[in-house]
Amino acid sequence: MSGVISGGLRARLQDLDPEVRRIAVLELNTSDEDDFVELLVAALEDADGTVRGDAARQLEGFDDEDVVTALIARLRDTHPDAREGAAETLAELKDAAYGPLLVPLIQDAEPFVSISALRALRELKVAAAFTPALACLVHTDPAVRREAVTTLGYLKNPTALKDLMQLAMGDPDETTRKAAVSALGFATDDTVVSALTRALSDPSWQVREEAASTLGKVKNSSSVPALIGACADEYWQVRIKAAGSLGKLKAREAVPTLCDSLGHQMSNLRKQAAMALGEIADRAAVPHLERAAEDPDPDVRKVSRWALLQCAA
Repeated sequence: MSGVISGGLRARLQDLDPEVRRIAVLELNTSDEDDFVELLVAALEDADGTVRGDAARQLEGFDDEDVVTALIARLRDTHPDAREGAAETLAELKDAAYGPLLVPLIQDAEPFVSISALRALRELKVAAAFTPALACLVHTDPAVRREAVTTLGYLKNPTALKDLMQLAMGDPDETTRKAAVSALGFATDDTVVSALTRALSDPSWQVREEAASTLGKVKNSSSVPALIGACADEYWQVRIKAAGSLGKLKAREAVPTLCDSLGHQMSNLRKQAAMALGEIADRAAVPHLERAAEDPDPDVRKVSRWALLQCAA
């Protein structure tokens, strides 16, 4: 019986109707075919772009040199779904051994290929990607710069800090500035902290939010005054991140500001302020936390009661 099913599946992979072929491709992973990976690789050459895209996505998790090579070839596909499917699967690679196949693509003339290679290499942390990724920081396409920044952030090579700080403070694209701010989180020196505190004044609230969050990861106490100032940002999203970072820094000088935040109309900010006060554990916050323990929001009440226990410890 399984042979009949198998034969039918193989026949449908050759059907004249692309929708029939597409469904057959989607069934290959759960079929009895011993060579289903080879069949999926063959489907990357299908005449229909959607079928090629589905075949690419079905290859996720099957790290193999032939598979990776075939997917790389599809990055130049003229059909958007086919090339995007290949890029998505390459981004899920787990084996750094395939890095050498991707590194040469970082500086490809086609931005999509460059972006896809950078994204695939990001979590593989292939050291050879550093130099070409660094060169991409001056690319004319902001999407390429952004992916290069993220890849450099994963590599954590201090040689890139100067360039990342320049982008964080001056790139014309706000999403690239935000990515650069985030990428700086692996460093702790005062120069980086200075760049991050400057980013708290960025015109984009998303960049300011990222700066406030990243300063909590850096954990340099010199950022405390700037973070206290960020607790007055016009966007509550920035205030939440600033409060969270002040808690991580256990900044006692921030207690009055955080206590004021317990009265903010946004419940998420009140909850984060209570959390930060619990992390700081300064008894001066107790009267404010006792009032917050009766907050109308149950999450604020829960965190405030926990914070009170920390202050009493």
